[in-house]
Amino acid sequence: MYPEAYIQFLVQFHAYRDYFECHEILEEYWKEHDFENRSSVWVGLIQTAVGLYHHRRGNENGAFKIWAGARRIIGENKNRLFDLGIDANKLLHLLEKHLSDTTYRRPFRDMNLPLIDPELIKQCTAECKRRGIPWQHPSDMSDKQLVHRHILRHQTAEPEKRLHQKRNI
Repeated sequence: MYPEAYIQFLVQFHAYRDYFECHEILEEYWKEHDFENRSSVWVGLIQTAVGLYHHRRGNENGAFKIWAGARRIIGENKNRLFDLGIDANKLLHLLEKHLSDTTYRRPFRDMNLPLIDPELIKQCTAECKRRGIPWQHPSDMSDKQLVHRHILRHQTAEPEKRLHQKRNI
C-alpha cells in the first residue's frame, strides 16, 4: 500500500533518527516519481527531516528556513498526507512548535510524525524489530556521524559502509 522508500524513510526518521538519510531516501524516490513538482508532499517530508538535521546540529537559521518551506508544502498537501497515514494538522502544529524552538534558540528535540494508520505503524515497527532497533528511539547526540553526516561522510569510507549495511539489513 505504501512505497518501500516511504517505509524506509519512516524507519530512519523514528528509529535511527538519521534525518540526513531520510533526505537521501525520499529525494531519490521523489526524483523518480514526482520530480517536476517542487511542492510535492515528498518535498515537504524531506524538508521536515532536513530541518531536524539542521536544528540538531545547532543551525537554527537553516532549520527555520527549511521548516517554513515544509509548513507551506504540508499545508498544501493535507489530503495527500492523509493518504500517507499522517495527520496533517498535527504535523503542522509540530512544525510550528519546532519553528518556535529555533526562533527562541531552544534545544533540539526529536519529532515523531503523527501517524494515524495502525497498519503503517505495524509495518514500520516490524521493520525496526527485524533490524533490532527500537521504534521512536531518541537521537544519540554523542554519535558525531549521525549529527554531522553531510560533513563527515567524505572524511572516511567507514560511515558510508555502515550506512549501506543499515539500508540493506
